[in-house]
Amino acid sequence: MNELNKIHSYYKFSLDAFLIVVTRAIDLVAKRDREAKAAAKAAAEGSGDEDEEGEKPAEVEAEADEPVETGEMTPRTLLKRVSDLVESITFQGFNFTRRGTLEDDKLIISTMLTFRILIRKGLVVQSEYDALIKRDRHPDPPHQNDTLKFMNEDNWAAVKGLESVKIFENLSSQMESEALLWRKWFADEKPESCDLPKSVANVSLFHRMLLLRAMRPDRLTYALKDYVTEFMGIEYIEQPPFEISTIIEELNPNTPAFFVIFPGVNPVPDIEALAIANGKTQADGSFVYISMGQGQEDAANAELKRAGKEGCWALFANVHLMQDWMKVLERNYELVFEKTEENPDGVHPDFRLFLTAEKPPLPQMEWIPESILQNSLKVANEAPRDIKSNIKRAYSKFPEEDFERAKTHKEPEFKALLMGLCMFHSLILGRSKFGTQG
Repeated sequence: MNELNKIHSYYKFSLDAFLIVVTRAIDLVAKRDREAKAAAKAAAEGSGDEDEEGEKPAEVEAEADEPVETGEMTPRTLLKRVSDLVESITFQGFNFTRRGTLEDDKLIISTMLTFRILIRKGLVVQSEYDALIKRDRHPDPPHQNDTLKFMNEDNWAAVKGLESVKIFENLSSQMESEALLWRKWFADEKPESCDLPKSVANVSLFHRMLLLRAMRPDRLTYALKDYVTEFMGIEYIEQPPFEISTIIEELNPNTPAFFVIFPGVNPVPDIEALAIANGKTQADGSFVYISMGQGQEDAANAELKRAGKEGCWALFANVHLMQDWMKVLERNYELVFEKTEENPDGVHPDFRLFLTAEKPPLPQMEWIPESILQNSLKVANEAPRDIKSNIKRAYSKFPEEDFERAKTHKEPEFKALLMGLCMFHSLILGRSKFGTQG
C-alpha cells in the first residue's frame, strides 16, 4: 500500500487506516467462527433428539476434540484459524485499496499482490518474475530462421532474451523444429488459453505468460486475469457493484469520505440519499452541501466548524477547483478536533465529512493534501466499461423487495423483462463511447 503512490497521487494510505482494515478482517473471521459453532451446536442438538438409541453422533464426537468453551485450540484448529485470518486480512486490505483505485490500475494492484504472496511462498522465482516485468531483449540477436519470420524483429529479440530463463534455454531451437506449431499458436486469437506446441506443452501458467510477454504482449492482460483468478480467486478480479451503504460503518469523525468524480458518474445524489437514510437532511440543517467555487470558501469554513460542533454531515463537492483553499481545509479540519472554551467537548461523534473531486490530468499531480488522502476512505466508482459489469450494476439498482413482490405474480415475466431492460441499457452505454456513430 505504501508503494501505490508511485502509480497515482491519490493512492496514499495511513497506518491507522490499515489498522482499521485489519481489525475489521479479524472481526469477520470471529463472526464466521461463532456462526459456524452455533450452526454445529444446533445440528448436534437436532441429531441428538432424533437419535432413538441415545448414541452420540459422529459429528459431535469429532468436535469434542476441539474445546470451545475453554478457548483452547488443537494444532489443526490453530492452523486453520491462522489461515483464515491471513486470507481475511489479505482480501479486506485489497478490497479497501481497490475501492479507491482507478479502473486501469486495479489489475496492476491485484497482480502485484498475487506475485508478492507467491514469491514469499517460494512458488515463483524472483529472477523469472523480473524477466516477466522487464521483457529482456537480446542486444544483438542472431540471424532469424526463415521459418520463424512470422515474428517481427522485436519479438525475436525478446525470444532470445527469454532464453536466460532456465526452462526456456533451448527455446529458439525448439521453435525451429516446430515452426508450424509455433506459427499456429502465435496467430491464434487467444494464445493465452489455446494449446502450446509440444516442446512446451506442460509449462505452468506463469511460464506461459513469459512466452506471451515475449511474443504476444497484447494478450498478457487476459493471461494475468486468469493467473490471479487461479491463485487468489475470482473475487480479486471481478468487483461487485458499489453500494454506498456499505461504507457507513467505516466512517467516523477522523475518517472522511473522498469520492473521485468521473464523466457520467455523480456521487452527490447517493451521498444525499445516504444522509437521509441516517436522519441527516438539508431541511433541518443537519446535512450541508456546498458545491465549491469562487466565493464559497468562507461559507465552507463556517459550515465545517459548525458541523464538527453539532454533529452534522458536510459535503464539499468539486474541491479540485479550489486547490489553494484545500490547504485551509486541511488546517480547519484539524481544528475541528481541538477542545476549546467555545467547544470543550471537541468534535461531535456524529460529525462526518464528504469530499468529491476529479482526478488530475497527470497521475503525479498533487491536488489533495496528503493528510486528507491518507486518512480518508477513498471511493473511485468508475462507470463500467463492459457489458457484464454494466448488467451487474443495473441489476444492483433494483432492491430485493422488487423480486419478493414479483414472486406473488408473474415472476418469470418480471425476470425476463428486467433482463431485457438491463441488457438494452448496457448495450446503449457500451455504444456511447463511439459518439454519434455508436
